[in-house]
Amino acid sequence: MMVHLASPREFYAFSLRWSRRIGAVTALLLFVGLYLGLFVAPPDYQQGDSYRIMFVHVPSAWMSLFIYSILAGAGAVALIWRVKVAEVVAAASAPIGAAFTALALATGSIWGKPMWGTFWVWDARLTSELVLLFLYLGYIALDAAIEDRRTASRAAAILALVGVVDLPIIHYSVEWWNTLHQGPTVTKLGAPSIHPSMLAPLLVMALAFTGYYLALMLVRARCELLVRERGSAWVQEIAAADGGTPP
Repeated sequence: MMVHLASPREFYAFSLRWSRRIGAVTALLLFVGLYLGLFVAPPDYQQGDSYRIMFVHVPSAWMSLFIYSILAGAGAVALIWRVKVAEVVAAASAPIGAAFTALALATGSIWGKPMWGTFWVWDARLTSELVLLFLYLGYIALDAAIEDRRTASRAAAILALVGVVDLPIIHYSVEWWNTLHQGPTVTKLGAPSIHPSMLAPLLVMALAFTGYYLALMLVRARCELLVRERGSAWVQEIAAADGGTPP
């Protein structure tokens, strides 16, 4: 299946077929997750209703790491096997990952003001997450700075692979250093220490955010692929069938 999708034409068809389906499921999950998080989950015994921002903050933080893993993995595939689709997936993923990282930092700051008394502290988790945002922005800037698309993709992929070292630092920062950020409650060994009424909407929102990424990435990748392949016969056929011209 993965080898099949390495063909630009097959990936285009796959993206066209699945982006709308994933988008529809994502909309449903987002509605259910927000309803459960805002109206069903009880207030926290210490934080009251202010903790509900975690239903956006925590999935955003998870997605910032997950998307960067996809970005670096696609970059490695592009470097080793020179797969054009991998280059496109990486380029399409970077802005989405940057947006999720910025959202995680913003919502964390909003939560931190009433809980910690300040919007920002140079906590190990927060600082390493900020570094991740700079890595995303650096990838985007480098990819846009080089005119030749293949050369730009390879240079940006090297940056992405170097930045992978930040991922374990973010994940384990609360265990390696004494930080203000709370420790793991969902992914720790043993049963999660979060109540099921709060865990359920959190997991639904995580699935919704994952679906959002996949749907948007497929749309962005499809558009980028059309631009890069505009001189190929299969794009000419699609343009002719639509009664237009290639991008």
